[in-house]
Amino acid sequence: MPDPATGRRRALLNETRCQTCSLSSLCLPLALEVQDMDQFDAIIRRRPPLKKGEALFRQGTPFTSVFAVRSGSLKQVTTEGSGEDQLTNFYLPSELVGLDGIDEERYPGTVVALETTTVCEIPFDRLDALSESLPELRGQLYRSMSKEMRDDRRMMRLLSRKTADQRLATFFTGLSDRFRRRGYSPYSFRLSMSRADIGNYLGLAVETVSRILSRFQSQELVAVSGREVNILDLEALLEVAEQEGCR
Repeated sequence: MPDPATGRRRALLNETRCQTCSLSSLCLPLALEVQDMDQFDAIIRRRPPLKKGEALFRQGTPFTSVFAVRSGSLKQVTTEGSGEDQLTNFYLPSELVGLDGIDEERYPGTVVALETTTVCEIPFDRLDALSESLPELRGQLYRSMSKEMRDDRRMMRLLSRKTADQRLATFFTGLSDRFRRRGYSPYSFRLSMSRADIGNYLGLAVETVSRILSRFQSQELVAVSGREVNILDLEALLEVAEQEGCR
């Protein structure tokens, strides 16, 4: 009689192959031919799902791999010398986690699951070796690194030049665009992060986040119920995010 556990493992393996993954058009192998995708798939390590609050890796751990988010979401928290925690990133499906550990060969922050989350682990030494023979893969890796640097610069501008209203509007319009690119609704989505997390990320007190959300609702820009967000006027919200002004 077939072993049910073996059957489940085989089914899981099939579900997590790059060729059958619904996110393959957004992830590292998006530019690969079928035969090349098999080579990429062979270096990936399948990991059990992370539970909410479980760490993928911790700050200071030696850098060994990058991770592609298959489902769920994560946050990255960096502990400064003063002992304060600064939330520096949120990761959604198809996004790569850990690229910022390449330079110093240690992860610069602790990455924690915001909900039940599955990731594909990609050992960097094997990825680097494979990219030598697959220029398309190397190009996509460079694009991913470039995007991370661009996002970092965008975040610095956001924190240094934007008002509190602009920061939160930018956060929502950015999430809207990220969901849209993944084939989800850009107008209705659920926040996996708390208001405290959002405030920490944007450099705002949680009370400020709540106050601005109330104002956005009264202006009929968004409707928020718990963690469910409905963007009612995306164009007007973009105008808030992009308007010039002083804090």
